[in-house]
Order: sequence, then C-alpha cells, then structure tokens
Amino acid sequence: MEIKTYIRYTFFALIAGCLMMASACKKNSSDTDAVNKPVVEAYLVAGQPLSVKVYQQKDLTDTATYGSAITGLTINVSNGTQTVKLTEGTNGTYTYSDASFVTAGKTYSLQFTYNNLVVSASTVMPGKSVGFKLTDSVFHEPNTLDQAYNDKVRDTITWTNPDSLQHMLLFKNTDSNPFEIIAVRNNRNPSFEINTERASTYSITQTTFKYYGVYKVILLRVNDEYINILTSNTRGSSQNLVNTPTNVVNGLGIFTAMQADTLNLRVTTE
Repeated sequence: MEIKTYIRYTFFALIAGCLMMASACKKNSSDTDAVNKPVVEAYLVAGQPLSVKVYQQKDLTDTATYGSAITGLTINVSNGTQTVKLTEGTNGTYTYSDASFVTAGKTYSLQFTYNNLVVSASTVMPGKSVGFKLTDSVFHEPNTLDQAYNDKVRDTITWTNPDSLQHMLLFKNTDSNPFEIIAVRNNRNPSFEINTERASTYSITQTTFKYYGVYKVILLRVNDEYINILTSNTRGSSQNLVNTPTNVVNGLGIFTAMQADTLNLRVTTE
C-alpha cells in the first residue's frame, strides 16, 4: 500500500485539480446533461486492492477537494474473465479488497447506472517496466552551485523502453522535516513528478532537487488517458477554461491502470 499512497497524494492531487477545473467549466456552460454527470476517479495498481471514487461536480468557487460523494451505487468491474461487485465505503469510495484481481495484461471494464444512464469505462493494465536502475543510490549536491553547469549530468536513471511507452517519474521525499537546499530556493515542494515523454532515461543535474533527504524514486508505466488528463489543463485560466479529457462514457474523470517500481535515493552534500 505504500506506493499507492505516495501516488495518490502527489500525482493525483494535480489530476484532481484538473478534474475540478473541467467540472467548473461544464457547470458554467449550457450543457445541462454534462452538469449531472458523475466524476469517476480510479487508478488501478497491479497487486493492490481496487478502489473507485465517485462524486458530483463542484462549482468553481467551491474550495473542497472533491464534490459531494455519490453513494448507493452498484459498481461492477470485469477483467474479461471475472466480474466483481465493489463494496461501498465512506466518502463515495467503492473497493474490492482481493489484490490478486488486478494483474498485468488484462483489460478492466467498469460499469454502473447513475440518473438512469449506464456509466462505463475501460483500461488496460500495462506490464511492469524492466531494467529500472540508478547509476548511484547517493546523489551528492555540490556545495557551491555554478549556473554554467546547470545542465551537467551528475546521475542518471534508466529503464528499458523499446516501444516508447508512457512513463512518469515520482520523486517522493520521505523525511519528516526535509532540509531545503538554500542556494536554489524557489519554494518548490520536496516531492515532485516528471513526465518522461516516452523516454527511457532521465538525467539528474545540480538543480533537480530542492531539498536534501531520502527519496523514493517511483517509475510508473501509465496509459495515454493518464498523460492526457495530466497535461490537458496545466496552462488553463479562468479566461480559457477547457474540458479535461475523459475515458468515462456518460461521466467525467479517469479510470486508468499503471505499474510501479521503486528505488531509494539519498540526496546529501558533496
């Protein structure tokens, strides 16, 4: 559950924000049907229990993270050979606890009825990345930073990706009180994520990290629907609201799957 928790509270916070912008945009439109569509948020991780959150859209002025929970639904998920009924919990969250249900290579289909319409979505669980490694498990931040060397590669993360599949890198600082690298102060959070743009390598430079400490470096192999929603509204504004892409029929949000692999990295002084 550790990796899933890291993913939800970093990547997914950004995606939830995108969904809220999309919801607000639709509520300000004349599309009454769109206003009543449920928002689905589900990120299937291989070997982890299945969890689906369903909630109402919310107004642009609403400061809550999510809209009101939608309860009382009967949600079924199929992996092509087996169909399971999710159990309703709190805050519009529906779960299936058998972690063996979510495995690589299978297509997962979600379905439920809301406002007399069948809401559905599907996604494929990708295979796990291979060859994920760091050139060194300790990164030495220079004591004195020279802007002339900002692009100099000091460490490298690599993985095998012959088919140019979509990957994200999550750097999760696990220190309870991380110490900021004062020389490059810019108020960036200790944890951050990188869209690798279908590459198979990522170069670490003297400006990559803004805090010292121990990091979980998580490589996620993701699907196109995840990348589409992650990048759709990063440049949006109140004058230019655009609807976030969705793979949910008769709904909004995202139903997607991903594989994760994790390495440890310590960032310290040189």
